[in-house]
Amino acid sequence: MSDTHRSEYEKQLAGEEFWNSDPEISAKKSYARDLCDQYNLTRESEPERRLELLQTLFGNCDDKIFIKPPFHCDFGYNIHVGKNFFANFDVVFLDTGKITIGDNCLIGPQCGFYTAVHPMDPVRRVENYIHGEPITIGDNVWFGGHCVVLPGVTIGNNVVIGAGSVVTKDIPDNAVVAGNPAKILRYNE
Repeated sequence: MSDTHRSEYEKQLAGEEFWNSDPEISAKKSYARDLCDQYNLTRESEPERRLELLQTLFGNCDDKIFIKPPFHCDFGYNIHVGKNFFANFDVVFLDTGKITIGDNCLIGPQCGFYTAVHPMDPVRRVENYIHGEPITIGDNVWFGGHCVVLPGVTIGNNVVIGAGSVVTKDIPDNAVVAGNPAKILRYNE
């Protein structure tokens, strides 16, 4: 099928460059942001409503999920979260591409997971073309506060990421990392 017959949404799902201002794409972002706004207005005493909103928004998530508002994302359907997930205040998922997170993950406050990649060509960038590179996170991963994970990164199982880290490349299982860019400090046994 040629590019002229594929929607920008289909290109996005395929991980290809797409026009971010496309009306269908814009409607999907507006829908997700509306759900985020609703979520961010919920109270601690409304766990059922929070779960309902997250299960509507995310590609998938388990019943054991807790995100402290405020929470923000671009699309929602590209976020896939395992069992026993916790995210503290102000987590941001720029889910232009898929974000997959395993079981038993803890995310500190003000962390960002960014799959969006803008073109290096300034003309394409100004025209608002973009593509997503997936982020994949294993089981039992703990992020300290203010961490950033960049596009295309895979993080293994049982990883600890120190506060303020910027993860620019893949992290193997059992690593303890910190810094900007994040570097392996040691391995857990």
